[in-house]
Amino acid sequence: MLAFDFDNALIRELPADPETGPGVRQVQGALYSRVQPTPVAAPRLLAYSAEMAARLGLDEAALRSPEFAQVFAGNALLPGMQPFASNYGGHQFGHWAGQLGDGRAISLGEVVNAAGERWELQLKGAGPTPYSRTADGRAVLRSSVREFLCSEAMHHLGVPTTRALSLIGTGEHVVRDMFYDGHPKAEPGAVVCRVAPSFLRFGHFELPASRGDNELLRRLVDFCIGRDYPQLTGGGEALYAAWFAQVCERTAITMAHWMRVGFVHGVMNTDNLSILGLTIDYGPYGWIDDYDPDWTPNTTDAGGRRYRYGAQPQVAYWSLSRLAGALSPLFADVAPLQDGLRRYVEAWNAAERDTVARKLGLRECGDEDLALMDALRELMRAAEIDMTLWFRALSDWDAEAGLQPFADAFYDPAKRAEHEPALLAWLARYRTRLAEDALPAPERRARMRASNPRYVLRNYLAQQAIDRAEQGDADGVTELLEVMRRPYEDQPGREAYAQRRPDWARDRAGCSMLSCSS
Repeated sequence: MLAFDFDNALIRELPADPETGPGVRQVQGALYSRVQPTPVAAPRLLAYSAEMAARLGLDEAALRSPEFAQVFAGNALLPGMQPFASNYGGHQFGHWAGQLGDGRAISLGEVVNAAGERWELQLKGAGPTPYSRTADGRAVLRSSVREFLCSEAMHHLGVPTTRALSLIGTGEHVVRDMFYDGHPKAEPGAVVCRVAPSFLRFGHFELPASRGDNELLRRLVDFCIGRDYPQLTGGGEALYAAWFAQVCERTAITMAHWMRVGFVHGVMNTDNLSILGLTIDYGPYGWIDDYDPDWTPNTTDAGGRRYRYGAQPQVAYWSLSRLAGALSPLFADVAPLQDGLRRYVEAWNAAERDTVARKLGLRECGDEDLALMDALRELMRAAEIDMTLWFRALSDWDAEAGLQPFADAFYDPAKRAEHEPALLAWLARYRTRLAEDALPAPERRARMRASNPRYVLRNYLAQQAIDRAEQGDADGVTELLEVMRRPYEDQPGREAYAQRRPDWARDRAGCSMLSCSS
């Protein structure tokens, strides 16, 4: 028997849409709408996160029970569940989009576990809501596999993130136009159970502010501080300022982690940025293969490249500026908000220095080390070098070996030959810097290995798991998740998961760039 201790604070403390049901509408003066998940034909558990299940007090017997598949596909509710879809707006690709909301996500409620942790359970792909606009509220298997895997992979990489509990096949098909080219097709459907302490986004605060509803805005800020930032004390503008500064700092730290591991979100709209500084909404994401700060995995962004890898820290600052504008009615003066934005810059600069020190195996990062890293990045770009493979090899590099330890990191032999003298010169500079730093070699190696992953969730790996799942074999998802559970460890026998992107995957759909199609 499945059982959870629900404490649905958001439902209890914030105003609800007076209308119920999924009919599409503009929802004024409310933070959520009550709506029931739509049942599916034949729910079947495809994969689950053992770590997240344990946090929620679930054992394998519970996970394998028919009841679990029914509940986490949206076919049944447990006592205490109060399903809702939340109401928010957002800036999309730099433009205000008005009301958006949970178009295919339905929260079941907030669980408090045995350790006192609060976890909101949310089904993605569970049917239409008042915010679905013209869509059906469903999700296809390919996007669900990607969200499930990436949520957990990012957690194990040490990146602040929402989590995933389960992946359920629905036994139904969903029609999607994957390439937006007028050729839709039926694809297998799925539901992911996402888990987070909070799914509040910047856009939750932007929407009431855009409507001049300052009372609702204040209620939401007070609620968020009380539930999600209980460590903050005081009151009034001072409390609000401290909270906003915390949001800025957390966001900066998450951006630094994204850049450290080579993650590209792909669609950093303000409705996709978490008020807790978590990575949220895994859509057309990707990992840097050959180092290119201008790369974006999102086909919709291919022209402007607004959300390219190298721009992510700046986009986060821009988005925090939009959040600051939304919060400004709560302040007599904008100076505290400007102080919060300065906190972002300070936290980002500190986190970037820490990243450089760890990735290069130094005690600390001075200005000369920033320049050293910048020079390396320029060479990696010019020589078409795999970011993950280079830094992992650098962790074990011996100066006598020259470029040989990095052989697998090059995508183009001609570019390797062209840039080999410059790369060897950089390694000579690096060797001199290591001698100056004088960190013992075993300590340096351990420091670097803990920051430079051996395994990341490359798009082509996820697509291979998706291909198998679409043929009815979900073992590929489980196998890939198992590898990603220990991304910093060498895993004998799993070397195939640590290879550079193969040539066949460079332009294949799903293996490099992706659309927002779900």
